[in-house]
Amino acid sequence: MVQLLPSLYFLEFKHGEPWIAVMLLAVAIRALLRMRRAKAAKDKLAHVADNDKAKPQPFEMPVPPPYPNWSLETTKPLPYRAFRYGPKYNVTMGLRSVPPTEWIELDNRYSKYHADKARRLLERGSKCVKTAPEAYPAAMELLQELTDYLPARYPSLYKRTAVGIDNLWSGESLNITEVPLREDPMAMCSRLVQDDLALMIEQPDGQYRLLAGAILLAGFWRLSDKFGMTLSNIHTSGDVPHFKERLESGMMKFFQRLRCDTFYARNNYFIQVDDELPWSPSIGGEDEPVVSWGTAEKNKAIDHHFFRSERQTLRRLPKTGAICFTIRTYFLPVTEIAQEDCVPGRLASAIRSWDDWVGTYKGREKYGEILLEYLDRKHEEQLQRGLDVDKVENSRGYPW
Repeated sequence: MVQLLPSLYFLEFKHGEPWIAVMLLAVAIRALLRMRRAKAAKDKLAHVADNDKAKPQPFEMPVPPPYPNWSLETTKPLPYRAFRYGPKYNVTMGLRSVPPTEWIELDNRYSKYHADKARRLLERGSKCVKTAPEAYPAAMELLQELTDYLPARYPSLYKRTAVGIDNLWSGESLNITEVPLREDPMAMCSRLVQDDLALMIEQPDGQYRLLAGAILLAGFWRLSDKFGMTLSNIHTSGDVPHFKERLESGMMKFFQRLRCDTFYARNNYFIQVDDELPWSPSIGGEDEPVVSWGTAEKNKAIDHHFFRSERQTLRRLPKTGAICFTIRTYFLPVTEIAQEDCVPGRLASAIRSWDDWVGTYKGREKYGEILLEYLDRKHEEQLQRGLDVDKVENSRGYPW
């Protein structure tokens, strides 16, 4: 642009119209200034992005107190009921901060989850667990974090050793110092908790990619389908409702700004029409190229309806900067949770509030008729016995 200015100026003087040259010169100068301002803004954004990239941060995980009165036999799963009354279903990230000491939840379903995971590690191996070479340091950091956290939080189940951690219930002893490790560090992490685990690693372009995971009990999705994808592609490939217009921008900003000293949790819920925790065969075989609700049997009896809820936590690991997801699934028969005060009425209202896209994503067409009839009936029974819905609902908050 600067090189063109003299030629424009003298060209107009040559034809005897100096005022035109002045106008063109002014326009060119304004354009040049706009270009320089835009470049300065871009450079500033790049500088901010560089500063926001994952870097080691001075954070040390606090030693958690023992979980109060925790018992492998008597500590029940926490009663997450993460659904709200309609008429509107709000699509949000639904994040809330949680104390770092409450990072991992274990309960008396531990033995079943542990057995399911051990079986699937043996049967499916790398289809469910994988760590890319560039994510290996983050996987090792997560393994170290769990090794330090669990014996302090659950001392009746775990014991810290000089080389790792002992499981006092199963008799397993994990050595996290040997080189090479006996198995993928994400598999070792998975054996320690009831959660599925995923690590998102920031790339030079600022995108986060799923480059390490132990996804053994997910029910509806497979690590092999999502491994290596960016955060956005993970959601768009699964046709997550309203992701692009309502979630993507906020989620990207959240990932960039997530601090090591702040832990977050979120909950979601699904209806499943079979009783398999690791993988729901109703949507197709786990090794089928394409799976969907289209294969599910419609209007199965209510005894085949299960309430599936996830508690996910997000945190940034301080040394590698990786973002760690824990995904703990709670799985109960609908007929069981429908005995709880207000639950059938609130769940029915929530399901009716789903728009068509959400309804399709959650498979409502396959179970809605039977499920809603049952929930309405149970709600009416509660009202007839004198349930004060407003009093109960006002006494507890989301996600209970």
